[in-house]
Amino acid sequence: MANVAVVGAQWGDEGKGKIVDWLSNRADVVVRFQGGHNAGHTLVVGDITYKLSLLPSGVVQGKPSVIGNGVVVDPWALIDEIGRLEAQGVRITPDLLTLADNACLILPLHRDLDQAREAQAGKTKIGTTGRGIGPAYEDKAGRRAIRVGDLSDPEALDAKIERLLAHHNALRKGLDLAEVDVAGLKAALLEIAPKVLPFASQPVWRMLDRAYRDGKRILFEGAQGSLLDVDHGTYPYVTSSNTVAGQAAAGSGLGPRSVGYVLGIVKAYTTRVGEGPFPTELFDADGGRIAERGREFGTVTGRPRRCGWFDAVLVRQSIAINGIHGIALTKLDVLDGFDELKICTGYRIGDRVLDYLPAGMKDQAAAEPIYESIEGWSESTQGARSWKDLPANAIKYVRRIEELIAAPVALLSTSPERDDTILMHDPFQG
Repeated sequence: MANVAVVGAQWGDEGKGKIVDWLSNRADVVVRFQGGHNAGHTLVVGDITYKLSLLPSGVVQGKPSVIGNGVVVDPWALIDEIGRLEAQGVRITPDLLTLADNACLILPLHRDLDQAREAQAGKTKIGTTGRGIGPAYEDKAGRRAIRVGDLSDPEALDAKIERLLAHHNALRKGLDLAEVDVAGLKAALLEIAPKVLPFASQPVWRMLDRAYRDGKRILFEGAQGSLLDVDHGTYPYVTSSNTVAGQAAAGSGLGPRSVGYVLGIVKAYTTRVGEGPFPTELFDADGGRIAERGREFGTVTGRPRRCGWFDAVLVRQSIAINGIHGIALTKLDVLDGFDELKICTGYRIGDRVLDYLPAGMKDQAAAEPIYESIEGWSESTQGARSWKDLPANAIKYVRRIEELIAAPVALLSTSPERDDTILMHDPFQG
């Protein structure tokens, strides 16, 4: 049996939560390896809807779950989320959840900086969630971050806070923000520490290495999408971490050979939240219809998602960058009833025709999609649980996507419900 890494192959919001939840039933351990609490995963189980931001989706099924070192953790948000899940009947204990002691913390000053920068940027804002994720990653790279393990050493916190604030207070002055109160920050950290530290009682890398050597099936859960990757996405309109499959190893403490089968999650159309280029974006009734039927609002922010036709060019890029073996195609049912569907097969930028999206902002903004039209279907695909339940034209649509992206569909999702999933290939079989 192989391990499986699940990554978004578009701009996030592809339905990873449901797929990870569905795969968790076959996994022994579930690991979150990057991002912060700006990533939202919605799980629908019967009559209950769970909304997760930091917690790995495996907790809902009672699977041992890990928040890896590649994640930046807001400790107050984490404890709040644990409380919300427990109010829904999901008990989160240190036996179920393990937090990497070398994960960096998101502090209130990071949130302040994030929001102040966006407000000052005006028309040049990049559309962050304002939750401090980017500034926290900046401090991690700048080697001035406070990490989970630091909460167990109150004496050492003084020097760490001093180093951190030497940087932040200078920034805050330029943004007309008050200086951070040293005593207040330390007091807040010491207050949250006993609630967080029980989850960080063992090294994550050692726990996962033991599981790997024992032949346990490890499911790596990515957040956001490949087109938001800080290196490979539509920079600067990206997140602050590497969202691609290669980060599963670095962000968990396991070597690259442990990653196994890479499953890319792909919507049957395309959406994006926030600012940035979006070649297939629709501004007409079709876009509104997709948004309404797909309930396209951000899980974390509630912001409406921009909607457009399926972009085979960008998905093909994501497949190459991630080394994706197969895809999980989600929300096919949203396209029920369309007379005609379109798939982007290339871009026209001035007098050039390209089969990839260039890295330059000017070219990205100027890219015009080249479409191929596909006949739609009037029958319902919602709730289909086998290939034979799908309309002929829906099957043709899926097959054409496979041809254009040069990757097979391993799973097909036909509703938010856990069991409305068609399995063509079990990723855990490699």
